[in-house]
Amino acid sequence: QVQLAESGGGLVQAGGSLRLSCAVSGATFTINYMGWFRQAPGKGHEFVATVSAGDGKYYSDSVKGRFTISRDNAKNTVYLQMDTVKPEDTAVYYCVVDRAQAFWGRSDRRHYDYWGQGTQVTVSS
Repeated sequence: QVQLAESGGGLVQAGGSLRLSCAVSGATFTINYMGWFRQAPGKGHEFVATVSAGDGKYYSDSVKGRFTISRDNAKNTVYLQMDTVKPEDTAVYYCVVDRAQAFWGRSDRRHYDYWGQGTQVTVSS
């Protein structure tokens, strides 16, 4: 079975930094995009960032310039470096990966086939 193991969440002060990791195991298919969505209390899933197998990187406007996504293909791991965090970054962060081709675009949650269980990030003001 495909497993997405997330780590790195926690409590951090506004202006601080946090680094999330997600290790994928059990994938016998080729992964194109690996990325992150987040869900704030009472809200839907919001696109954060994604990175392609060719190392193309894409960010939502709300995190651009503050967050950096990267991947290590040898370890099948994706990272999210979160700098200058804000209270509005508080959410459950989900690691996502796709499989083969998808009809929906890379920032649409329906594009992704596998989701992690989520890791809580809380930013205090």
